[in-house]
Amino acid sequence: MAQASGEQVQMQIKADEKELVGQYCNLVMFHHNAEEFTLHFIYAFPNVPQGKLVSSVIVSPAHAKRIMRALGENISRYEAQFGPIREVPEPNPAPNVGFVQ
Repeated sequence: MAQASGEQVQMQIKADEKELVGQYCNLVMFHHNAEEFTLHFIYAFPNVPQGKLVSSVIVSPAHAKRIMRALGENISRYEAQFGPIREVPEPNPAPNVGFVQ
C-alpha cells in the first residue's frame, strides 16, 4: 500500500486460524454485472454429482482486472521456476452446475 509521497506503509491484517488454513476448491463460477464480479469457489465431490460452496468473493470490475493480471504474473513466475503447468481437460461432458437452497 503506497502513500502519495511514495513511501510504503505496512498494513496489519487480522485473520482467524480458519482463514489462515484456507479452503480447497476445484471449481470456480464467475458472474458479473455492470457494478461487480462475483466469484463462487466450489468443491465438487469426485464421482458424485454434488458439490459444496466454499466461499464467495465480490469485487469491483477494476479489482477483478487487477486480480487477473496478478494471477497471470504469478503463473508466469511459477512456470519459470517449476516448468509448465499441465492442464487437465475437463470431464466430458462438463457438469451442469447450479445452486440449491
